[in-house]
Amino acid sequence: MAVRSEVMRIADVVVVGGGPAGTAAAISLARAGSDVVLVDKATFPRDKFCGDGLTTNALRLLEKLGLDPTTVPSWKVIHAVNVRSPSGRLVQFPLPEGAGQYAVVAERQELDNALVELARKEGVDVLDGHACTGASESRDGVVVMAEGVGEIAGGHAVAADGIWSPMRKYLGVHTPDYRGEWHAFRQYFTNVSDRAASELFVLFEPDFLPGYAWSFPLPGNRANVGFGIQRGHKQQINEMKQLWQALLQRPHIHEILGPNSAPEGPYRSWPIPARIDDITYATERTLFVGDAVGACDPMTGEGIAQALHTGIRAAEAIAAGGEVTRRYSRAVERDLVADHKMSTLLIRALKHRKGARAGVRIAGLTAWTRRNFARWLFEDYPRAIIVTPRRWKRGMFTGPGAFRSEL
Repeated sequence: MAVRSEVMRIADVVVVGGGPAGTAAAISLARAGSDVVLVDKATFPRDKFCGDGLTTNALRLLEKLGLDPTTVPSWKVIHAVNVRSPSGRLVQFPLPEGAGQYAVVAERQELDNALVELARKEGVDVLDGHACTGASESRDGVVVMAEGVGEIAGGHAVAADGIWSPMRKYLGVHTPDYRGEWHAFRQYFTNVSDRAASELFVLFEPDFLPGYAWSFPLPGNRANVGFGIQRGHKQQINEMKQLWQALLQRPHIHEILGPNSAPEGPYRSWPIPARIDDITYATERTLFVGDAVGACDPMTGEGIAQALHTGIRAAEAIAAGGEVTRRYSRAVERDLVADHKMSTLLIRALKHRKGARAGVRIAGLTAWTRRNFARWLFEDYPRAIIVTPRRWKRGMFTGPGAFRSEL
């Protein structure tokens, strides 16, 4: 490709953003033989606002990338999910034992840093602490400006730079004033009860529907506690601090966390994008992944698996050459859009107390429904598995989890 003489660095691919989507793309491309530069404004390790939950799908993708769970000190395997219905009924949904890991809680600061270090080991040139300050495309490639570095030229770019992607703005495909479909709020707690330190809770609070609250266990008698609400429903985003304070006073929350629990550090809130069915996936030379392509699950707000998935798919499209944009767009539509639409339909039932209550009741009817609901909730099965026969295969309801060798 032709580049200007003042370009300081030339690579095959420039990845902007060092979260799961960006590192998944960078690692996959490096293994395919590409010269990859990854730029991120933060210096790793850095905190990332998140619920810290990893679904089965996310775990399988992390295993595919070669992540070693021992490089993530807070890695905690989950064996059952406790779901509280709006009526107050608590049902435990077990995950399979002895066949791998189906759900994990891991602090994002540690997880993301482990992925960045894995990218470095694969030969990716990681330039953390350097913000992307501009980008331009031509028919031959893309040039990314990085603060303190200068221009980096590549044949393609992967934009993994979040919900308010600067790359989208630089390339003219952003949505002004976009604020996401979900908004989440979390705080770490220490000295939590034995149960909160070992079990995972999902709580359908009547006044939060179709949102929910959670308590996710971490090592050292700690927990990630928070809630998520959908924009434009019962609760207002600007009232989240008051909602948080009120939530912590509820008897069942106090009972779960225990009388000696105490907040650890400040609370955090963040928006969650879930609009992959209504967004530009790519420009001529840049592929958008993770939050930058609005890939989060509209039912739960979960986005790590989707970030990893889109990052890997972007890498595969670039490595294959030819019609890269078309190949990536087709992969996103094939793999994610049907599940997104199914989740959107399910939200309609969860908006109402009766719908959420009935869903928990039906899911808890038998040992089979309890076991399979837990696996479906944690994305072992695709959201739209029933209406997408192309994904049906033998053993799809009995497959192993991830990291079986770690058990």
